[in-house]
Amino acid sequence: MTSSQVSPGDGLPPFGGGGVGVDRYGPTMMIRPSGTWREGVAEEARGLAAGTLDPEHAYMAGLFPEALLAATDVVLQDFETDFRALAEPSDVQVMEMVKRVVLALNAVNESFDHAAYETGEREQLCEYIDQVLANSGIDVSALTARHGIDRHAITDEWREW
Repeated sequence: MTSSQVSPGDGLPPFGGGGVGVDRYGPTMMIRPSGTWREGVAEEARGLAAGTLDPEHAYMAGLFPEALLAATDVVLQDFETDFRALAEPSDVQVMEMVKRVVLALNAVNESFDHAAYETGEREQLCEYIDQVLANSGIDVSALTARHGIDRHAITDEWREW
């Protein structure tokens, strides 16, 4: 098991891990993007220490400093926790939760000179938000259709990263 995973039944994940919990459909395993990035940094460090990775090809620690990973973890943990607290959320509540997590990620991005999340990271974060919703029983396609937006554009109204 990597540092970005926990096993089903562990309840809420440890700081920096994946989001595991019992949702409306039973146990689920969600790996936070920040957990994946943290594992990449650790894997790169192991390669450097073992001499199997040329330092010229080491870039993960620069792209994903621990302060960025920690700040992203806090935002995503809060989103998971707050969303799970909603018994049967309305469309308005779901969209407000999406807005809140996006605005919090905007703040993290801003604190890293608007360079925290590039294209790949943006896609992973958006997919994670979608996954949290879907794993909580939200029909994301139906929700976005009711709001006249594409499923993959659910964060666009507020996203600055």
